[in-house]
Amino acid sequence: MSKEIERKFLVIEDSWRTNEGTPYRQGYLSTDSHRTVRVRIAGPQAWLTVKGITRGATRAEYEYPIPVADAREMLDDLCHEPLIEKQRYRVDFGGLTWEVDEFEGANAGLVVAEVELEREDQPFERPPWLGREVTHDPKYFNANLVEHPYTRW
Repeated sequence: MSKEIERKFLVIEDSWRTNEGTPYRQGYLSTDSHRTVRVRIAGPQAWLTVKGITRGATRAEYEYPIPVADAREMLDDLCHEPLIEKQRYRVDFGGLTWEVDEFEGANAGLVVAEVELEREDQPFERPPWLGREVTHDPKYFNANLVEHPYTRW
């Protein structure tokens, strides 16, 4: 089984902006609390991803490349709305690669940073642009941002 160990934080300032972002468009076929099924287009590639329930900062994750044309059709015809639209920036800091997501559309104004770790208790250096940790706050899960977009909080 594939596992994802990820920590998520709010971003409080812009000093991380050093490169171009990649446009992401994603939607959910299922947002069940025990599993999500996501379709994502990131730049010129597309994936179908199944994720299990989060326990601590860990969850099962299975990801498969799919044709971009199929992903577009699923996003347009099958996924819950609103879709998640964002720019993703990869930022190297402290020997790790952070993914900073700047949301657009129904979630405009939200900026979060995520880091994938080898184990939950792995120490890491906090970048100066990190704010409060939201790893365990479900309202910041992308699947929940479909149901309750940031602009409506």
